[in-house]
Amino acid sequence: MQPASVRPATYADLETLVPLFDGYRQFYGQPSERHRVREFLNERLTQGDSVLFIAEADGRAVGFTQLYPSFSSVSMARIFILNDLFVLTEARRSGVARRLLEAAVRHGREAGAIRLSLSTALTNTAAQALYDSAGWERDAVFCVYQRALA
Repeated sequence: MQPASVRPATYADLETLVPLFDGYRQFYGQPSERHRVREFLNERLTQGDSVLFIAEADGRAVGFTQLYPSFSSVSMARIFILNDLFVLTEARRSGVARRLLEAAVRHGREAGAIRLSLSTALTNTAAQALYDSAGWERDAVFCVYQRALA
């Protein structure tokens, strides 16, 4: 596989992103729902409320990442939540995820953000190893809590 190139995704990439995003959701145990995925991504791209990057290699899409803008009230500054990162199985361990992370960091810096945040499954040790090797630091100060609303 040739080295992947990473670029911001546009609305023209919607149909290309659908199977990638659907595969990402299936990785986390969700059923394939391409129609709902298309609607969700259409909203993100139309409303511009997230930043998507797409990785391409050998003439096809092999991965993506999605950032959501937010703010730190304590720091009174912009942050981004790296909510989604996915690489096709056959493209893993070829530097695609690292290139996507680099694009996310570059975007955050250019936007004046003070940090990027992400979370991953405790069992996803491959992703944890990537984040560690790419200079991300595991939070040792805060506990993360969630409350389901639906």
